[in-house]
Amino acid sequence: MRLTISLVAAIALCAGSLAAAAPAKSTFQLKHTTWTYTDKDGAKVQESIDADGNYIANEVSGKHLDHGTAVLKGGKACFTSAMTKEGQTCWTTHSVKVGESMKTVSSKGEKLTVTRVDYAPMEMSN
Repeated sequence: MRLTISLVAAIALCAGSLAAAAPAKSTFQLKHTTWTYTDKDGAKVQESIDADGNYIANEVSGKHLDHGTAVLKGGKACFTSAMTKEGQTCWTTHSVKVGESMKTVSSKGEKLTVTRVDYAPMEMSN
């Protein structure tokens, strides 16, 4: 009996050690990030999401395009514009490092390739 208990304890200890040694799955980070992309009208856009989940999107030339709030919901990045009454639009995501790009699709079927760049706090411009 003592041998059985010792074996069960040893197996459980090894299984716990293996689980702890497994690499953590990378998760998508939305807050405190900046992204660049070309919008459907051909404008080059830079968009930043601050630590509180507020976003600002400006053309690289400086023209203000949009601002509002951003949250993660069910693994998707969801944006609610303060400038329109369209409601929330969610985009597919996966973890990317600075300098990497990803293809994303919105809940409205729009497709976009975005590139993560170094975080740059933004202010609304003209």
